[in-house]
Amino acid sequence: MITRVDDYLHKVPLSGAVAEEVGPFTLFRSTTVWPYYARPVPGSGVTIEASDIELVRARCAELEIPLSFEWVVETCPSLGPAAVAAGLTVVEHPLLVLERADFRPVVADARCEILSADEEVVRQSRAVAGLAFGEPGTAVGKAGPAERDAAAAEMSADVVTALQDRVHRGVAVSAGAFTDDGMVATGTHQPVDSATEIVGVGTLPSMRRRGLGAAVTSALVQHALDNEVDLVLLSAETAAVAAVYERVGFRRIGSAGAAE
Repeated sequence: MITRVDDYLHKVPLSGAVAEEVGPFTLFRSTTVWPYYARPVPGSGVTIEASDIELVRARCAELEIPLSFEWVVETCPSLGPAAVAAGLTVVEHPLLVLERADFRPVVADARCEILSADEEVVRQSRAVAGLAFGEPGTAVGKAGPAERDAAAAEMSADVVTALQDRVHRGVAVSAGAFTDDGMVATGTHQPVDSATEIVGVGTLPSMRRRGLGAAVTSALVQHALDNEVDLVLLSAETAAVAAVYERVGFRRIGSAGAAE
């Protein structure tokens, strides 16, 4: 299972990047408006050293792109210590999976639906996610519909176009939760073959603790399972956030590492 997850995570950046081999890593050079990262080549079994990190650092400097890494800790346990030795900041997040038999649909007091590529819908969804991750965690916060609308109006046209393109190509499918206040939660899944990853699930901070994140996640899982996917994965910010996904049927299989 964890090998399959690692293989998926090595394929999914290719929808927005080109791959380049740098030492024991694949560096994904972005072809869109947001940066990507380097990952250890799946199945290589190599022990990563700080000198390997420096190879990627030098190449990123040449390309004038940010230096960052993502990996599955269990398949490359040496990367975290090597990144720390090279002066990077390392974090680990719970890595969870869901298979069809484990799915437990969750509903909330909101309408959940798959989102179109309409410009205003894309702006609203991106704004909800931005505000959610701007106030991380699960506690009720301040940002609400007024802040969402302001953020949506100020969004770069380039970002909107890039997000619309991903929807049109089928490499990103988003869902939203709606109340009388409009869109209040959102998330996306990114299918590759028969697996997909759920990313960017967020609820407007003022609307938290209502089960909206779990309901959006449930809608995304349902869409994935209805469209020839049999494995859904995600990484959670914290154990508390992971508990939200466990309500839907996800279970932890390891840790996702990130360094920058």
